[in-house]
This record gives sequence, structure tokens and C-alpha cells, in this order.
Amino acid sequence: MKKKTVWIAIASVVGLAAIAAIVIFFARGNQADMASTENQEMGIKVQKAAEEVLTETILVTGKIVPEGEQKVFIEPDKGEIIEYKVAENQTVKAGEPLFLYDSSKLDVEYNGAVRERDLIQKRAKAEEAQIAELNKQMEAAKKNPSGEASGEGADVNQLTKEKVQLELQYESTKSEVSSAQERINEAANRKKDMTVVSKIDGIVVKVNQNIAKTETGASEPVVHIISNSPYKVIGTMSEFDAVKIQPGQAVVIRPKVYKDREWNGVVESVSQFPTEEGAGGEMMDASGGGNVTMYPFKVAITDDTSELRQGFHVSLEVKIVGTEKQPIVPHTAILDEGGVAVVYVLNEGKLARREVQTGSMNDEFIQITEGVNKNELVVVEPYEGMHDGMEVTSFDEIK
Repeated sequence: MKKKTVWIAIASVVGLAAIAAIVIFFARGNQADMASTENQEMGIKVQKAAEEVLTETILVTGKIVPEGEQKVFIEPDKGEIIEYKVAENQTVKAGEPLFLYDSSKLDVEYNGAVRERDLIQKRAKAEEAQIAELNKQMEAAKKNPSGEASGEGADVNQLTKEKVQLELQYESTKSEVSSAQERINEAANRKKDMTVVSKIDGIVVKVNQNIAKTETGASEPVVHIISNSPYKVIGTMSEFDAVKIQPGQAVVIRPKVYKDREWNGVVESVSQFPTEEGAGGEMMDASGGGNVTMYPFKVAITDDTSELRQGFHVSLEVKIVGTEKQPIVPHTAILDEGGVAVVYVLNEGKLARREVQTGSMNDEFIQITEGVNKNELVVVEPYEGMHDGMEVTSFDEIK
């Protein structure tokens, strides 16, 4: 009886183990089927890597500034300003007077120097006449050494000595004339500096007649002029954009205060030297990947700028047309794996992981310069769990 009970117990254990094994087997099979079904249900979308020349759009910002400007500050050592020749909003030409300093003391000095020079010139003319008279006497003495013809006789040697002394005196007088003229020129230049003139053609935007005079001058300009030439745009761009943008490239300018309005322009210059802030490496790139150096640029506005104002903030769009056809893929096809660009290519029912090099890009596509060939099927939207060698039984191709 006991033996029978033992055998029944053993049979029960074996039966339970068999049932458990069968359940586990089918469960794993179902899990595998579910995983396979899940991958297929997620759907793999692929697209052929067509070769194209991309036009890259670079966006930067800037500020409208005049072509040129002149700020005139007070100079305390010149004395008081006695007259203003311009008013705000007045148009001026280069060379036109802006204001006058008191030059009364210089006028006295100048007039005195002129009188002194005139007196010295009179003395020089008298000495010149005396020398001419001595020359005549010497010629007469040479022709009639005994003085028979004139009855007055003349010693040629004595006349020669007198002439030499007079010529030395005359040379000294001419030197005095030159010195006097230099004093006149110096006084004239100082008088001229007392009249401050415009250096540019432009518009007077500010006249400040109430600036306090100090030993070091004022921090605010007495007169501020901006050129009436078409406005320009200045700003800074990153080192990545600076190597792509060249002078002469077309620019579309969009002032922030005018929605849906555009002005055309051209890149005038991109500096070879960074800004002080950019040189310090304090700017961060958009992805937070490190410091970025900033370079100044200038854009000339080719359209009419009469509706624009100095200080307007603008956005600028520069289109960079590529020079070489390369395979292109959507931005979504690129995975960033620790700083390495990766795509998945479908080939003969399996996925191949490719590390790639990228080139020009626009809003939708990016060029692949290395790693993908023309017309290869690239996974458009790779998802977590994809791996090299993964089998694909179904996919959708985007045309």
C-alpha cells in the first residue's frame, strides 16, 4: 500500500513538471511572436538617398546703422563756442561749418603777424633796390676807372665790399620774411581750427548747446551727424557661418518692426578677426557642444532705405548654393550616438548600421558626404532597439 502511494506522488510531480515545461515553451514562443509582431507593427519607413545639390539657408541677426557718422565733442582748450551754424534735422555737405569757437585773440595775433611781415618785406625791397644801385655803380666804375666821364670816380673794390655786406643783410631780411610768414600760416591754421566743419554729407541728428565745459571735455557730442547714404546692417555670426559666407552674396533683410516685408542686400564684408567677446570664447553653440567664436559682418542694403531707421533690429537670410551633388537624407534619419552621426540602411532584408559624414543642409535634408551611396534605402525614422543585422520583413518606401 505504501509503495503504491509513493508511485502516485512521483507521477504527480512528473506530470506537473511536464505541464510547466509546456506552458513555458508556449509562453516564450508567444513572446517572440509578439516581439516580432511589435517590430513589424511599428513600421519601418525608408527612402532612397537621391543625389542633389543643396541650397543651405543661414539665418543671422543684425542692426541697422548709417553708412558713416560724425560725432563732434567740445574741446575746452579752444575756448567758448560763440555761434552754431546748423540745427537738428538739417542737411549738410562735407566742409560746411557746424559751429565757431571764439577766435578774437587769434585774430589779433594773425593781424600782428601780417603787419610784421609787411614791414620786413618793405625793408627787403629797399635792400634789393640798394643792391641794384650798387651794381649800376660798379658797372660804371669798371667802364671809367679814372672817373673822367662822370667827374666823380668810383673805387670798384669799395663798391664790391658794400655790395657783399648789403647782400648778407638782404639774405637775413629774407629769412625774417619767411619766419614771419610761418607765424602767419600757423595763426591762420589755428584760426581755421576754430571753425568746426562737417566731414561727411549727412543729416544733423543732434545739436547740444548746453554741454558743460570741463577740463577733459564732455562725454556727449556737441553735434552728431549721420550720413545720408543708404543704411547698412552690422552684426556678428558664428565661426561655422563665417567660413561659408563670402562678400557679394545676396541677403534678404527682414526688419522685426515690419512683418512680411523684405529688403534686399549683399554681404559687404566678413571680418577675419573675432569680436572681443567672441575671441574670449564665451558664446555657446546652439547644441551646447562648446564655445563658439563670433565674427563681425557688414551688409549693404541695395533697396531704398527711406522707411528704415537707425537702430532697427533685423533678421538676415543668406542662401548658400552647394557646388557638388551628394546623397541626401532627411534630418530625422540621422542618429547622434556619442557625437557620431549614424544612419541605418536597408539592404537585402537586413539593416546595416553606418557611421556617416555630413555636409550642407537645409530645413529638410542633409547631405551625406561619406557612408551612404546613391539610391540606397535609408531608414527615415530609426527607433530605439534597431541594431546592425536586424531582419526586416516589411517596410514602407517613401517616394
